[in-house]
Amino acid sequence: MKFIDKLERKFGRFGIPNLTIYMIVCYVIGYALMIVNPGILNWLSLEPAYILRGQVWRLVTWVLYPPSTSGVLWFAIAVLFFYYPIGTSLERTIGTFKYTLYILSGVIFTILGAFILYFLLGGNVLVGNVFSTYYISLSTFLAYAMCYPDMQVLLMFIIPVKMKWMAIFYVVIVVYEMIQYIMAGAWYLVIPIVASLLNFIIFYFGTKDFSRYNPKEIHRRNEFRRAMEPQGRMKSGSGSVTKHKCAICGRTELDDPNLEFRFCSRCNGNYEYCQDHLFTHTHVK
Repeated sequence: MKFIDKLERKFGRFGIPNLTIYMIVCYVIGYALMIVNPGILNWLSLEPAYILRGQVWRLVTWVLYPPSTSGVLWFAIAVLFFYYPIGTSLERTIGTFKYTLYILSGVIFTILGAFILYFLLGGNVLVGNVFSTYYISLSTFLAYAMCYPDMQVLLMFIIPVKMKWMAIFYVVIVVYEMIQYIMAGAWYLVIPIVASLLNFIIFYFGTKDFSRYNPKEIHRRNEFRRAMEPQGRMKSGSGSVTKHKCAICGRTELDDPNLEFRFCSRCNGNYEYCQDHLFTHTHVK
């Protein structure tokens, strides 16, 4: 996405490193409040009617509202074994700035969706906890699945399933929920879903931006680059010999002197990777 790349070159320093950890902290605070004093959550939710009456803190505090009230144990399992590794890996894959922009755009679209729904309903119905970060978290999972469609995870810690099939399953569930809401006359419940997933729709379906991070696509580009540059680690156009070269993206220390390179001990061969792909590449066996 050229527009996002331009923003990154100009405002890249404003990316928030380890944003996933901050989001998890918000979830922990929300669950703690739910256990200690559930009533206080009513003062934190995204309520456009109250925001327009002066309770502007709700524009921020709604992210503390737990995305699910199914139980703290399932929340801990989801965070430790699913959301944290996916979020941090996605940040390393697409970069801190783009990941920050992706998450914040989901937050902004959700707030806009809340106000749109408020005005569509004539300002008479408060949407309350209909809006949460649940679908923003889902959009993170979908983005990761687009980057690594063939990566396998253990469903219920037993059944190996590829990420692309899990993504398709969740998309089917979301579409089914929206159809059910519409058939039941609760069409307004579709707006929170669309608003929270709009960042994924824009980033992927509008530009196919995530496809360039697919390992197969990266491998294809690298094979083409190697075929066009038989001189190995010679820097194209400069004739300079480089000491380091990432096996995934092909960048060297001449592209960015701040890049760090490491060899992977789990790959079968002498493969070197930059800091962005050291933990996200597919190991060569």
